[in-house]
Amino acid sequence: MATNAQPLLTQREALISKLAQGGQYDIAIVGGGATGLGVALDAAARGYSVVLVESDDFAKGTSSRSTKLVHGGVRYLAQGNIALVREALHERSTLLNNAPHLAQPLAFVMPSYRCWETPFYGLGLKMYDALAGKDGLGKTEFLSRDQTLALLPTAQPRGLKGGVKYWDGQFDDARLALALARTAATYGALLVNYCRASDLLYQGGKIAGLVCEDTQTGNQYKINARCVVNAAGVWVDELRQKDGAAQGAGRRPTQALVAPSQGVHIVVDREFLDANVGLMVPKTADGRVLFAVPWLGKVILGTTDTPRHDLAREPLPFKEEVDFILNESARYLRRAPRRSDVKSVWVGLRPLVKPQGDEGDDTKGLSREHTVLVSRSGLVTVTGGKWTTYRAMAQDVLDQCAAKSLLGRRQAGVTAHLRLIGAGRAGLPTRSICQPPGLHSYGDEQSWVLSLPGADSALCDGLTEAMVRFAARFEYAIKVEDVLARRSRLLFLDARLAGSLAQRVGEILLQETGLDPEVGAFSELAQHYLRLPE
Repeated sequence: MATNAQPLLTQREALISKLAQGGQYDIAIVGGGATGLGVALDAAARGYSVVLVESDDFAKGTSSRSTKLVHGGVRYLAQGNIALVREALHERSTLLNNAPHLAQPLAFVMPSYRCWETPFYGLGLKMYDALAGKDGLGKTEFLSRDQTLALLPTAQPRGLKGGVKYWDGQFDDARLALALARTAATYGALLVNYCRASDLLYQGGKIAGLVCEDTQTGNQYKINARCVVNAAGVWVDELRQKDGAAQGAGRRPTQALVAPSQGVHIVVDREFLDANVGLMVPKTADGRVLFAVPWLGKVILGTTDTPRHDLAREPLPFKEEVDFILNESARYLRRAPRRSDVKSVWVGLRPLVKPQGDEGDDTKGLSREHTVLVSRSGLVTVTGGKWTTYRAMAQDVLDQCAAKSLLGRRQAGVTAHLRLIGAGRAGLPTRSICQPPGLHSYGDEQSWVLSLPGADSALCDGLTEAMVRFAARFEYAIKVEDVLARRSRLLFLDARLAGSLAQRVGEILLQETGLDPEVGAFSELAQHYLRLPE
């Protein structure tokens, strides 16, 4: 099991030096999101030698832009996908047990404005409980009108009949990704962010490794590996197409595997949902699910499910998506949030698996299950799925790699009961992430943060100078964005405040790393997170 006896050194100079040494790895992973990091941890914990490269920062893409829910998927239950729900409910329990400092149970209330809604949805959620079995987090309860308003005092009272209370989980996605990376490193894995996989290496027509480029210097390095896993999320098709082209002329072009779906989230102040429970609407006017979720002192409203044909790193929301979220929220909240109330808006691209031969644009019906493909050359591609099932996805990838004799030897997985770095000892209380952020997310390493220069120098509520230094020394942070978007979550909570801190955070990072912290780029990004389409 990983130990937190001392913080792990993850400074870039040492990482690049080790990468440059070369050598033969059992497995090389492309992509530092939930899936790639999950594979890295599982493989390293099994005893394989592991290297992972990520073209940007860990969890920069979809994996930091989720609805922050650890859930079985009520909507998938409605679609009749019992197997996916059952697996996700089991993995929900596993995640909450292995990372209690970053994920906790959260109650949700589904308000009813028609007489039939409480019994209808309540019975469905009772089935949700039954599927969870021993992994359940709490019993579903039928609520009266008064009980519903007691839990959701800012819900729209006009026409309210009652409600249903059920349980799921909530987490800090970007910090969970970081915990996976750092836990994998304690098992010997080499993980390098800002390092792009530019090409694949072959020997006798089979994958033998890859070429990567340090995006900070332009230097290139060869990585020799018995197995290469393509876990680049919505961007997996780029590497698949390179592999297909390398396999020779006469082959049909590699068909796209991913149909990206855009999910938009809007953040407003907590006063709009003054509660410690989430609000869930199972069926909005156009059939989508709407959430209002308390998170780190703010409220997340969302999400959308819109087809997207480009793969922008920082996609903008469409006007109709913002209008949909604000208009639907107004139907269920006593005070309707307006555009001027928005603190931050972020967009994530979901890597939905596209049925081969399907050219349709409707992503709402596409499966959230993951897919693992092994090409003729041995390139292993994994995509699809969701954060809740990242561990099961990683286990599936490695089991298939072993079955295809890509790893040389078979090792049993050990991550089902592997507590992540920072989790502390079993049984210790954790602070709910419904509440404002602070040192609680550092778990057992709080004392290390407090020992650094600037421990008493608060940049804002919940972020100190010492936390920035800790991020640079022990959490792979290089740029202002790394700190203000993912080591802390300030960009996602209050983009204007985050922008105001860019200069000071950049000064601290420059002291720590000697690298350009890209202050100007972050200031522009903060404006991007405030921009609502007209």
